[in-house]
Amino acid sequence: MTAPKVVLVGPPGAGKSTVGRLLAERLGVAFRDTDADIEAAQGKTIAEIFFDDGEEHFRALERQAVATALAEHDGVLSLGGGAVLAPQTRALLQGQHVLFLNVGLAAAAKRVGLSRDRPVLALNPRASLHKLMEERLPLYREVAVVEVDTDGKSPDQVVAEVA
Repeated sequence: MTAPKVVLVGPPGAGKSTVGRLLAERLGVAFRDTDADIEAAQGKTIAEIFFDDGEEHFRALERQAVATALAEHDGVLSLGGGAVLAPQTRALLQGQHVLFLNVGLAAAAKRVGLSRDRPVLALNPRASLHKLMEERLPLYREVAVVEVDTDGKSPDQVVAEVA
């Protein structure tokens, strides 16, 4: 059975995609991002899926994309920030090498900004980010075997710490 070398989880702005690409390069393996998989399969952005089809539809697509990627990919895999909300996904992550990239609210807000590409943060981004980070923190910690704080660190420093 194929399994990713590392699965990255964390809130928006934690650096999952950036760190994931660098880590994959360092390990000499492929990088895969489930949000990118969903966008490619649907032919539209995550934000468009949220606004056109609703969050429930997006979460169903996300559960399937994660299950597929976990079964097929043997490199570094980055999951969308909300993927851990699904009990099915958390169950699939058991026994995987899951790395939780943690980030403080101030750093995450600075990195995410007022991005329209983050639909769960569209209204009142700072308050939304604070709320989702509080809700998801226990779930990230439930699935992770390692937690790395990314505050005040460059992506290269995070990769060095992880590697």
